[in-house]
Amino acid sequence: MIRSFICIVLLILGTRTAAAETELSTNNSTVTDKYTLDIGMFYANSDSNFIATNPKTGGTFPVDFEDELLLAEEQYLPYFEFTFSFNQRHNIYIDWKSLDRKADTETVSQDFILEDIDGKDYLIETGAKLNTELNIDILRIGYGYDIWQGTHYAVGVSVGIHTMFIETAFKGTIGICVPDSTLTSLCNDAVATPEVIDDTLTAPLPDIGLYGSYEFYPGWTFDAHAQYFAIKYDDVDGSLIDIRLGVEAKVCDNWSLKLAYNYYDVDVTIEKTRNVGNIEQRTFDYNINYSFTGPMFAVSYVF
Repeated sequence: MIRSFICIVLLILGTRTAAAETELSTNNSTVTDKYTLDIGMFYANSDSNFIATNPKTGGTFPVDFEDELLLAEEQYLPYFEFTFSFNQRHNIYIDWKSLDRKADTETVSQDFILEDIDGKDYLIETGAKLNTELNIDILRIGYGYDIWQGTHYAVGVSVGIHTMFIETAFKGTIGICVPDSTLTSLCNDAVATPEVIDDTLTAPLPDIGLYGSYEFYPGWTFDAHAQYFAIKYDDVDGSLIDIRLGVEAKVCDNWSLKLAYNYYDVDVTIEKTRNVGNIEQRTFDYNINYSFTGPMFAVSYVF
């Protein structure tokens, strides 16, 4: 009788233990594979410019989008990020930022020649009225692997790609330059006409980086990442720096609030040449440098 009772007790304990192990295994699977969606906004203090040509000397100089063409320097802009974490150490991420600006310049302060992406030259003279539009979308996609993990921390490396979709448009009384066959004419002849210069440029820049997180207090986590790359191929030369430092506060099981500070800088140059009389001469030089710094705020949901 006693032996039968002991067998029944052991059977019950064994069944409960197996059920607990099954539940633990299920919970572990839920923890290791998760999706995170961040929706928020960031404050951008922008600095951007392009390279123009002086029609009198032929030299080049930067034209500042904010100071010279009066585009907004400070903006609050939307931000989205999605992350898939799986098999304990692997992460796939994608995020998107959008920076759209336009402004009217009543009086341009200096002469300059603007070259579009097809190599056509346009003359903008002192005193001209100019409408400028600069739209930049930044798409970041990558993969991260946690090299070191602990109870409250993780450190990993990442590889990915930043793709910038840049659209510039200029509208006003703009002269279309008529160069001579030797490409030495600096708009000696120009056909003045209302003209819209509309360029679209896609600049994919690969990146490598480091990231880490540390839970310094229950429900409070410090996060950081740094990404960098410089590349030159064919007629494209580009570099980028992306650094973010932030804190995440868990407010309930699936919801968190994030506050971070971001520094982003990218420089893209496209140079094109052609042979004229067996001499290679530059016909197009498009450069845009863009950087922004400022805080970011997001609401995060894990599922």
